[in-house]
Amino acid sequence: MPRYALKIEYHGGPFAGWQRQVAQSTVQGAIEAALARLEPRDHSIVAAGRTDTGVHGLAQVAHCDMEKDWDPFRLSEALNHHLKPAPVAILDCARVSEDWHARFSARERRYLFRILMRRAPVTHLRDLVWRVNQPLDIAAMQAAADHLIGKHDFTTFRSSICQAQSPVKTLDRLDVTQVDGPHGPEAHFDVRARSFLHNQVRSFVGTLERVGAGSRDVQSVADALASRDRATCGPVCPPGGLYLAGVGYEDDPFSAD
Repeated sequence: MPRYALKIEYHGGPFAGWQRQVAQSTVQGAIEAALARLEPRDHSIVAAGRTDTGVHGLAQVAHCDMEKDWDPFRLSEALNHHLKPAPVAILDCARVSEDWHARFSARERRYLFRILMRRAPVTHLRDLVWRVNQPLDIAAMQAAADHLIGKHDFTTFRSSICQAQSPVKTLDRLDVTQVDGPHGPEAHFDVRARSFLHNQVRSFVGTLERVGAGSRDVQSVADALASRDRATCGPVCPPGGLYLAGVGYEDDPFSAD
């Protein structure tokens, strides 16, 4: 069966996460329903990573197996037609080999988190950012984030329901920058690793926000990491500001576009 890689953008607000669930609206379910309109049968797509309720996708990657030999452009156009009015879009589609796998072939996952720093309530960016009332110390948050880079036991920043076999992961990048946008200044967190634990990024950001607000010092983050104790983690921040921003592959199926 021909296999296709899909690059997918979605607004996570209306969905109970990526993964298909009984009697729940999910991103995976929406795409599989659109595929069934093209080839009437049960479909099961595989994604590079699962996102939780309310988390967004800028460039999620998944693969699907089709019976018909579709032109990739026509497949993406047909899917976008049948996905309406759900806030899901197929940005790109590419034919890949039968052994290419959206999850297991991935070498990097990239996440973006956005904090809007202003006192006024959110209007246009509702469910797209986490708003905090005060400016945050970007330099202090970066100094604290530096303690998290590298290979560590991230038990402190792991959800109690995480199903990963090991809490040991290698964090390749955690950059904190300020972006002055039209709605006010934002703190952006660029987080990259081959794989992540459940709620790891939101636990990082919630802890670093406390540093930026002055409620914790930089060393407390290093101490929390070393403690391997979930109780020393800061609050887990809300999902609306989190985006799966991209997935890296050794041979990017979309690179020719």
